[in-house]
Amino acid sequence: MPDWIKKIREGPAPKETAQMVKSFKDDQERQAAYDSRVRGVRTVALNRIVGSVGRYQDFDSQFRLKKRLPSDRLLRIKKAMREGRVLPPVKLYQIKDDFYVLDGNHRIAAAKELNHDEIRADIVEFIPSGNSLQDLLYRERADFADRTQLPGEIRLTEIGQYASLLEQIERHQAHLQNEEGRFCDLKAAAGDWYRSIYRPLQTIVRRGRLIDAFAERTLDDLCAYIAHHQWQASRQRRYGIGIDKLIPKDMEAFRSQMAELKECDYPEMQRGITAFILMRVQAKREHKIVAKLFELNEVVEVHSVHGEVDLLVKIVLTRDLLSSDAEIISQFVHENVRQLNGVNSTQTLIPGFSRMKS
Repeated sequence: MPDWIKKIREGPAPKETAQMVKSFKDDQERQAAYDSRVRGVRTVALNRIVGSVGRYQDFDSQFRLKKRLPSDRLLRIKKAMREGRVLPPVKLYQIKDDFYVLDGNHRIAAAKELNHDEIRADIVEFIPSGNSLQDLLYRERADFADRTQLPGEIRLTEIGQYASLLEQIERHQAHLQNEEGRFCDLKAAAGDWYRSIYRPLQTIVRRGRLIDAFAERTLDDLCAYIAHHQWQASRQRRYGIGIDKLIPKDMEAFRSQMAELKECDYPEMQRGITAFILMRVQAKREHKIVAKLFELNEVVEVHSVHGEVDLLVKIVLTRDLLSSDAEIISQFVHENVRQLNGVNSTQTLIPGFSRMKS
C-alpha cells in the first residue's frame, strides 16, 4: 500500500491535533514582559496573531476555534465584512513580533474564514525585561522607534548602535534649526534624516552588494557601521579611501549631494514597478470602484474576474531613490485603493521574474 494512502487512513499525528495557540500569560511570564506601552490603532497581518489572552485553549494551532461559535453572531460579522462595513478594531496585546487577542475573537475568526490578510487592531505592547542579547536589542529598538517615530523599521544586531543613530539625528536636528532659523522637533528631524540621508545611504550600500561579505549582519548593521566611521569617528585611514567619492566625510554634504542627483545618476532607480492587486469588493459597488480605479494614472489594467477575488488590477509605479519598492506599492495601495468605498479586502502581488511577448 502506498505511503500516502497509509497517512490518509492513519490521520494526523496526535501531537498535531493537541496543539493550541500561544497563551499570552505564559509568554508574558517567560519574557518577563510587564512594562506596557499604548501603540494605538494600526493594521496587523492576521498571520502574526498567534495567541489569546484568555481563550488560548479554545483555538487550534492555526487559530481556528475548536468549538463552533454561535452561528448567528458569526454570520452577522461575516455579512458586515462582506458589505464593507467598518467594524470596531479588535484589541490585541503584543510581545515582540507576536500578537495575542484580548477582544475580537469572532471578528478574527470571520476575517480568516473570508481569507482576509489583515485586520485593524488597537494595540498595547508589552516590553520584555530579560537580559538576553535579543531582549536588550529589542528594548533599544523600541526606545529608538518611540523617540523617532520613523516611517520604517531599522533592525540592528549590535548593542549601542541605536544610540549612534540617535546622535546622528540630533546633529541633523541642530543643523536644520540653524539652517531654517526656527525650532525643529526630534520627530521632524528624524523623518528628514531617514528620507534624505539614511535611505540614500541604504541604496548605495545595497547597490554595491557590500552586504554579501557580511552574511551574519543586516543591511542596517552595515549602514550604521559606515555612517559611524564616516561621519562620527572621523578617523584618518590609508585604505578604503575610495568610499569618500561615494559618501562624503560630512553627513550634511552627503545630504546635499543626494538632493542634487539627476535621473541619469541612478538610472535603475527610475524603472517602473509593476504590481498586481487582487480585490474583493461589494457587488453593488463594483462598477463604481472600477471607474474610480481607472481614473488613476498608475492603473493600467482593471479586470473583473470570477473566483476568490472580484477584481484584478495591474499598476505601474515609479521607483525613486528614497523608498523601497514595497514601501512605494504599500503607500499607493493604502492611499488610493483601500480607501475606496466598498472595498472589502486587497492582496498585492509583486512579480519576481517576468517574460512578456511584444
